[in-house]
Amino acid sequence: MKFNKLIPELVVSNLEKSKEFYTNIGFEVMYEREGFVFLELETSQIMLCQSKENDNWIPAKLEFPYGRGINISIEVSDVDSLYNKIKSNAYKIFIEMADNYYRKDDVMLGNREFLIMDPDGYVLRFNQDIGEVEC
Repeated sequence: MKFNKLIPELVVSNLEKSKEFYTNIGFEVMYEREGFVFLELETSQIMLCQSKENDNWIPAKLEFPYGRGINISIEVSDVDSLYNKIKSNAYKIFIEMADNYYRKDDVMLGNREFLIMDPDGYVLRFNQDIGEVEC
C-alpha cells in the first residue's frame, strides 16, 4: 500500500456511523484499529478518528459542522456514477452537480462536480476533469 503525501485525518463524533457513510459512497477500508479507520477511494485517501474527551490534538470544542471553512476536493474517474450512487443512498446533496471552470493563467480548467456533507459536517467536493478552454 502506498500512502499519499497529504492525507486528511478527520475527527468524527461516531466512528461507526462515519465509516458506514464513507463505505456506502464507495470508499474502501484499507485498515483499522480501535478508534481509527483508514479509507481509500481510487487514489484518494482519508483517515477517520473517533473524538475523545481531553484529546490533545483538538484545539477547541467540536461543534457541528466540524468542517467549517474547508472542503475536501476528491477527484474521481466517474463523477456521474458516484453522484447517482449517493442519490440512491438518499444522502443529501449540499451543492448539486454542475460544470464549473476555474482560471489558471490563460486557460479555464473544467470540473464536473458536486458537494456533500458527511455525518459530522465535513464538506466533500467530488469532481472529474472535463478539460480546459483558453481564455
